[in-house]
Amino acid sequence: MPKTTQFDSPPIARAGTSGRASIWAALPTRTRLILVVIFIDLIAAIVSCGVMVLNARSAVKVEMNATRATVEPRVADTIRMARSPTPESLLHTLDLRFQTLRHVRVAVFDASGARTGSVLSDGRRDRHVAPAWFVALIAPPPEQHELPIVANGERIGKAVITEEPLDEIDEVWGYAVSLSLAGLLLNFAVLVALAIAFGRVLRPLERLADGLTQLERHDYTAHLDPPASRELAVIAERFNSVAGALGEARAANGRLNRQLLTAQDDEGRRIALELHDEFGPCLFALEANAASVARIAEGTNAPDRAKLAARAADIGGIVGQVQTRNRELLNRLRPHALGQVPLAECLNLLLADFGRRHPNTRFSGSFDGLARTYGDLVDLTVFRCIQESMTNAVRHGSATDIRAEARARREPDGSDTVLQVSVRDDGVGLPPDHGTGLGLSGMRERVEALDGVFELDNAAPGAVVRIAIPIDPERGEEARSADPPSPPSS
Repeated sequence: MPKTTQFDSPPIARAGTSGRASIWAALPTRTRLILVVIFIDLIAAIVSCGVMVLNARSAVKVEMNATRATVEPRVADTIRMARSPTPESLLHTLDLRFQTLRHVRVAVFDASGARTGSVLSDGRRDRHVAPAWFVALIAPPPEQHELPIVANGERIGKAVITEEPLDEIDEVWGYAVSLSLAGLLLNFAVLVALAIAFGRVLRPLERLADGLTQLERHDYTAHLDPPASRELAVIAERFNSVAGALGEARAANGRLNRQLLTAQDDEGRRIALELHDEFGPCLFALEANAASVARIAEGTNAPDRAKLAARAADIGGIVGQVQTRNRELLNRLRPHALGQVPLAECLNLLLADFGRRHPNTRFSGSFDGLARTYGDLVDLTVFRCIQESMTNAVRHGSATDIRAEARARREPDGSDTVLQVSVRDDGVGLPPDHGTGLGLSGMRERVEALDGVFELDNAAPGAVVRIAIPIDPERGEEARSADPPSPPSS
């Protein structure tokens, strides 16, 4: 027989609990607060009723005992003041006098046990106002006491005392009804005041929810007026700051997208121009040399070996030129050495390439202590920033001496490693009204995307670019100890 698991019912219980929680969470905050206040009022009312019932029972019992204690002195006083205390007249006088007592009923009997006097109807049972359930809560257990009546040393009868607490219970009921009505009116007024107060307090939160809805819809013009509450005013201020920051970030993203499109167009235009200016003449020369070789080969006389060798040399030179320009173009689009050789060697190759293209400018660098790689994104950012900085120094600063440095420095607390890069030149420096072109903005955005810092200042002479990029220590150690990748097959 298959085993039956004993864990079938808890999911149902959990589902019920979750359903109740979701119903409570679906209620508005003001409704939940008012329900909590009503629940506290109910608890207070139950406790107050319990205390009142206990006190009333004790008070009724004390009152019954006090009334019962007054019967015996009354009997003695009546006998003492009677002038001719015959048994019949004395018992009748006692019966009439006991009819006026509250909280007890007294019946007078003669020596033979017969009731003396007329039996008066007790209208108190018919006209009491307390409901039966309240009487049952308050009234003590009924008790009867017999008091002998003695005159001239002879027992002439007895008085039977029965407790009757209805009068006292009616007084307690009237007090309880009055107190309950006053409490209901007071609680109703408090609930109305709380509903109004909660509405005023929570209204800023409703405006905050509307503002968050605007942000969700990418409307960053949302603004909250600071409410009177200090805490909510702080929240409104923070909301306005966040909305402003999101608006600025959106504007910056828009500018970045436009600059990216512009940079892509410029790069495409530059590549097209180089293809036209560099590769076009080379291809034309190849075509011309190929046609010349074909004509020599088609001649009736023996081919002139000297001319064929010259044409072959021309073709080889043109192919070499095309390969050089193609390598430069590919290196501009993506440095092919990155990821294949250490970062310091890539930067040294970059300096050597600048030195070949600008022989009148001195390029030097110091890249000791760098890891083999800090990841593709960081390596490419460092390479592009140094490349763009040296290009600007040559093109706009007319520099004759450019020095690039890159080193990894650990923070004093040992928590992070910072990759510091600087490019310094001896050119004309930055003019007072210099603008931010695509190159500078691209470098800044690359560095800030890595949580780094980008600075451009005058260095007297020339200008200096400073970059600081935080590096994850674990990633740096992994990069430092990584095996060099195998070069791609040609």
